[in-house]
Amino acid sequence: MTVLEDRRLAHRNVDLALLPGATGRPVGGRCARQRPAGAPLQFRGSGIAVSCAPHTRRPVSTAVTVMLAGLSALITLWLGTLAQFSSERVAAPASGPLPLGVVEVQLGETLEQLAGRVAPDAPVGQIAEQIRDLNKLHSASLDAGRTLIAPIG
Repeated sequence: MTVLEDRRLAHRNVDLALLPGATGRPVGGRCARQRPAGAPLQFRGSGIAVSCAPHTRRPVSTAVTVMLAGLSALITLWLGTLAQFSSERVAAPASGPLPLGVVEVQLGETLEQLAGRVAPDAPVGQIAEQIRDLNKLHSASLDAGRTLIAPIG
């Protein structure tokens, strides 16, 4: 039988089990016969192969369930301690935020000098950056007599 004869038989809905090379395979949840080589595809069902073999449920014992739950708890604890010890420690500021006040820039005063004058106990660079952010300053130059919002401490 040639390929052309196989196709003609498949088009006439001839039982494909009679053709050479036909084997059973699951199609759409039922065991169906496989088409021989060269026959056109016949789409029946969803096209998802489903096993025709009988399946039995194997119950999981209580001991296995408890063991798996304990194992997952140990893994969770291990990951938690690993995350805690591997995180970088960030030093918290010793005091809370400084109160804000309005200050006037003196003649010839720079932003760092102003920061040192209004908050002598705090880091000058940090206070200068806060003054710059609070007043939306784009440069470090200041005009004498200008009033600025600054942290006072």
